[in-house]
Amino acid sequence: MKTGKANKQIEKVIAIVEKEGVNASTLISELKELREFALKEEDPLLAKVTRLTYEYLEENEAYDVQALWEEDEEGGEFPLEIEDQENLLNLLNLMLKSDHKINREEIKDYRTALKEELY
Repeated sequence: MKTGKANKQIEKVIAIVEKEGVNASTLISELKELREFALKEEDPLLAKVTRLTYEYLEENEAYDVQALWEEDEEGGEFPLEIEDQENLLNLLNLMLKSDHKINREEIKDYRTALKEELY
């Protein structure tokens, strides 16, 4: 995110996740507020991934989205096994530095995985 207020909101959500874990009832309203910042910044990728994230939390009460993959020596891909809390924290930290090209690519991976899970 670009603005200080938006980054403060991401940091607030990170603090909640670190303290309470993936608590859907608390996180959904905070993520909706974060999405408003993405809309104001006219960043459709962040607006979309934020919306899909709170929709996923509403539906599943967890964040077990499989968006991270690792490649072995033969070029085969396999999913990284990661806990819900760490998974959500990873996405939020990517969003803090969303102007970095590699971070945007990883955010797109989350967006794709969320869309596949939800629709």
